Amino acid sequence: MLLRTFTRRCSTNTTDTIKKFLKRSDSGFDRVLSKVKILKCENGQCLAELKVEEEHTNPLHGLHGGLSATLIDNITTFALFTYEKSYMVPSVSVDMHVSYLKGATMGDEIVIDAQTLRAGKTLAFLKCEIRNKETGDLLVTGSHTKYLMQSKK
Repeated sequence: MLLRTFTRRCSTNTTDTIKKFLKRSDSGFDRVLSKVKILKCENGQCLAELKVEEEHTNPLHGLHGGLSATLIDNITTFALFTYEKSYMVPSVSVDMHVSYLKGATMGDEIVIDAQTLRAGKTLAFLKCEIRNKETGDLLVTGSHTKYLMQSKK
């Protein structure tokens, strides 16, 4: 529901709109995104960061794999919104692949870099990397395919 409202109200300043969306995501599943900071969102790319806190970790105190997948899902979607104005349509995930290369622990800051590779009339292809902000180490990679529910105009 929130995302549907978000896509209808998105202004020309997409980065600010996404920041407002994240601030309102304090209920339901989207609340896991409440501490994500959007740094830049334009031209089919979205760059964000997050400090790993206890709520983001698994029982071994590492960055939870499910949160990594959620970050890839959402941040790539935000990147798609900025690809072209006409890609601001509701979409659903068709395929997502995540590779976990290295862990992050509590206190680490991570950078999430998502890019739109290609978007057509019905499908969009996106990629994402999650890196340790301090070391630059690649932690997680992801690819995401989305079905666009309304055709591009």
